[in-house]
Amino acid sequence: MNEVVSPQEMKRIEDKASEMGVAPVLLMENAGRSIADRILNRFTDLNDKSICIICGTGNNGGDGFVAGRHLAVYGAKVDVILLGPENAIKTAEARASWRQIRAMTRTISIYALNEENKVDNIREIIVDAEIVVDAILGTGVEGDLRPLAARAISLINSSSAYKISVDIPSGLDPLTGVVHTIAVEADVTVTFHKMKVGLEGRMKQTGEVVVSRIGIPMEAEMQDLD
Repeated sequence: MNEVVSPQEMKRIEDKASEMGVAPVLLMENAGRSIADRILNRFTDLNDKSICIICGTGNNGGDGFVAGRHLAVYGAKVDVILLGPENAIKTAEARASWRQIRAMTRTISIYALNEENKVDNIREIIVDAEIVVDAILGTGVEGDLRPLAARAISLINSSSAYKISVDIPSGLDPLTGVVHTIAVEADVTVTFHKMKVGLEGRMKQTGEVVVSRIGIPMEAEMQDLD
């Protein structure tokens, strides 16, 4: 099996896993948990640690919602910033994870933004956090970024926090490694199942790259089983 995959190959693998009965919500749970575990392993004690998770409206954001739920259980002070209205969340599994954290009213603070309620209104939450999780954009990114996402990435990069990107640094093209407008400059990138081709040689954006297995069967990669 190839150790490096393109976004298109990864989508085919995920679709095949779903056909095999591995539900997307399970993969999201495993992905989000792996982010939380990486942070826990790095800092050990998360009690009262301020963690800001900045999420897009796709499944990358859903991974961030799951990570937030697990991090709050460890006693962290979790802020989740959604870059868009909650009715714009795109997939059923991401919406389910959003409902879960919305119910955690004592342990997670949530901010849903739009162009009228701009990210600068919660600037201090980002720049003052001890840990920032970038869950804005995943491997489906194409072209220039929306202004809201670009501004959030700028604030992430201005923060002195420990920065961890979910699957790929937001703004980095997962196929070519080209930066679209601006990209997160992470300390670590946790990518899922296999290394994405666009991450190679992009240390300024990716930092350390860690590949996390999230329960996709090897058979999902086998073309002859299609």
